[in-house]
Amino acid sequence: MNFKNLSKYKNCTYLITQKDELHECGNSLALHTKENPNSILKNREAIQKKLPNRQFIVANQTHSDHIKIITEPIEQGWRELSSAIEDCDALITNQKGIMLTILTADCVPVLLFDPKKRVVSAIHAGWNGTYKEIVYKAVKKMVEEFDCNPKDIVAGIAPSIGRCCYEVGEDVAKHFFDDRDAFDIKGEKYMLDLPYVNREQLLEAGLSSGNIELSNICTACEVESYFSYRKEQGCSGRFMSMIGLD
Repeated sequence: MNFKNLSKYKNCTYLITQKDELHECGNSLALHTKENPNSILKNREAIQKKLPNRQFIVANQTHSDHIKIITEPIEQGWRELSSAIEDCDALITNQKGIMLTILTADCVPVLLFDPKKRVVSAIHAGWNGTYKEIVYKAVKKMVEEFDCNPKDIVAGIAPSIGRCCYEVGEDVAKHFFDDRDAFDIKGEKYMLDLPYVNREQLLEAGLSSGNIELSNICTACEVESYFSYRKEQGCSGRFMSMIGLD
């Protein structure tokens, strides 16, 4: 899929992968889900051929609000889990030749680009990370570290599970009760809208509404194209969202 807003900029490259049964493991790109690592590495090598001369950065995502600034173009976590950035769910850099990556199968991937300060960020926001306001905090980190103006930042909210399919109990929904528009009530369950909540956090952080683009793709509804942990009842596959500076 493509974001119209991010695609306007020639000095920013992004990619959101999809399922592909012609590739091994359906084109999963996750090394941490106990698939054959050689199969996953073949899939990752195919991406490297599309995006040559890049250093790919992968984090060990833990549903935290931890943010890492990448200061050097050194590959991390791409060929083995042991070199992945530990306990981190948002990556930021102003360095060229780096691809920041996020792995998901329902959680919300968010890609940010400041074309004036030339800074990018890739963020993983599940319900817990969303509750911890990781997207809001990532924008603030871009402001603090690189003097970014939130009004200049362009955001793409990539495919994730939508309110049509994300049924949660009160134990999760209660964290979002302060915004009645964040969910629908379905009997004793709640249909939570994580893309909406993350969009609201971006607005709260100062982004312009016109600079925020949602894919409007639900991974559970579009399970033929995207991995969905919910729909597939615990799938091992993950697709990857990534962004970098040229």
